[in-house]
Amino acid sequence: MNRLAELDEANLTADQRRIYEKIMRVRGRFAVWLRNAELGEYTLNLQDMFASRVSLERRLVQLMILAAARLSTAQYAWFIHEPHALNHGIAPEIIEAIRHRRTPDFAREDERAVYDITVELNTTRSLSEANFQRGMALFGERAMVELVSAIGFYSMVAMTLNAFDVQVPDGKKPLE
Repeated sequence: MNRLAELDEANLTADQRRIYEKIMRVRGRFAVWLRNAELGEYTLNLQDMFASRVSLERRLVQLMILAAARLSTAQYAWFIHEPHALNHGIAPEIIEAIRHRRTPDFAREDERAVYDITVELNTTRSLSEANFQRGMALFGERAMVELVSAIGFYSMVAMTLNAFDVQVPDGKKPLE
């Protein structure tokens, strides 16, 4: 059950209405941030940037999101991003390994690096020199900044989803 009551569309302020329309276009049911329209707007702008305006490949962004969602058991984030990861070329066996908390057998070094960096930052809140250098060599400075920032952003998203118990449609739980 969601911890916040559904908002009545008829009672939204003008700012909430503007953000609501953007949320419905971009994020469907995820309306927690409507409680603070300004925060919602900035959050959605940042999400939009990670979704379409970074130099890091979409495939790698989706892999990072799934790894972060699994680490947090963020059911709704997994539900939304699993199809995107498949559509952007993440192999089903990689997705299943992550779903079951197993380290995948990666064929691509860039995917292994994104996974390792995501896991390390989420578990230690820091990044070893080895993973830092590996990321810089593979992705370069700009994409590495984007990756680390996106990991932090999607950790915030996972915390928000979990704290407010945002439900997957039909009560399904894609993660154990």
